Amino acid sequence: MADETLKAVDPEIAALIQAEERRQADTVKLIASENYVSRAVLEATGSVLTNKYSEGYPGKRYYEGQQIIDQIETLAIERAKRLFNVAHANVQPYSGSPANLAIYLAFLNPGDTVLGMGLPFGGHLTHGWSVSATGKWFNAVRYGVRKDTGRIDMDQVRELALEHRPKLIFCGGTAIPRIIDFPAFAEIAREVGAVLAADIAHIAGLVAAGVHPSPVGHADVISTTTHKTLRGPRGAMLMTNSDEHAVAINKAVFPGLQGGPHNHTTAAIAVALHEAAQPEFKAYAEQIVKNAKALADELLSRGYDLVSGGTDNHLILIDLTNKGIGGKPAAQALDRAGLETNYNTVPFDPRKPFDPSGIRIGTPAVTSRGMREPEMRQIGAWIDEVITAVAKGDAEDVIARVRGEVTELTAKFPAPGISL
Repeated sequence: MADETLKAVDPEIAALIQAEERRQADTVKLIASENYVSRAVLEATGSVLTNKYSEGYPGKRYYEGQQIIDQIETLAIERAKRLFNVAHANVQPYSGSPANLAIYLAFLNPGDTVLGMGLPFGGHLTHGWSVSATGKWFNAVRYGVRKDTGRIDMDQVRELALEHRPKLIFCGGTAIPRIIDFPAFAEIAREVGAVLAADIAHIAGLVAAGVHPSPVGHADVISTTTHKTLRGPRGAMLMTNSDEHAVAINKAVFPGLQGGPHNHTTAAIAVALHEAAQPEFKAYAEQIVKNAKALADELLSRGYDLVSGGTDNHLILIDLTNKGIGGKPAAQALDRAGLETNYNTVPFDPRKPFDPSGIRIGTPAVTSRGMREPEMRQIGAWIDEVITAVAKGDAEDVIARVRGEVTELTAKFPAPGISL
């Protein structure tokens, strides 16, 4: 809860924070990229470490007074190396997009060719999409998914790689519900002499727990955010097993793109990595996938069209075309019912990105609250009730009833890190 000091100094912000605490506690968070951090992570994030500038790396700083900060960053690095079984880790990137941009700076020159997954097919903006700096400063070539399966078209990936000879290939993305074939991407990258970057921002927690195959040993460099399934603060990491790549990455992060790291975030990353190394985290990650499969099965039984037909991980992408409603009005109605999702493009979407055909949902946050398969079936039923009612044009009574039922459910499963 908002600290008493904050209430005294800035009651408006304090009240808004309390309102957000209540909102997060009372709603079912189904956004695949969101989670709840522990109270320990929150405390590290809100610590006096925010007072300290630390340009450089442990043992090689440009400011004095780094005796404690060096120990904190070294702890975070060592914990990342152990958890992901890598030789090198950089924990300084401010977030996922700057981390990916550092990869470009480390290995490419402006105008060089990069091969990444197109945004409408599940890729990320920073994999070379046209509105991103990565699509403006580099020659971006994009692959997609097969229309018949909704899965990554590896034949297309290879054909494009052989035709365009990219210097960098990205695998991973932001709306991929299936296992990523890192060995297949690595084989293609070797064939054309490209650096392979695996963006595991969404699945890092699953990879750390052994629930999703690891890109280590296949990708030349790995980028990830530290929130999402890893349950840490809003930060990022870059990892590699190559000494040469590690030098290039470190130079790209600092001084290439950033000044001083956010030391309070670094400490919170270290805490999250420590938590992820505990046995209970593996059980948590396994339950994420079980919950996603249970929720997908419930939606399939109710006639929903799921991209790729289901999920292997934490994420489900729903094409609402056959339900006669767009993703945006569906997501907005679900939000009023206490079911928090995001509208999302689906592969080969005929609608515009700001008014797409689909919604994206995920199970990391509800799993953090302790919900299991029975709750997933109930959530699937609620989603269907609301969307069906909205499509018929008479939804407010249904939304109000579901909102009350959601509040009853969330009261039984307290949100981690939030004390009301």
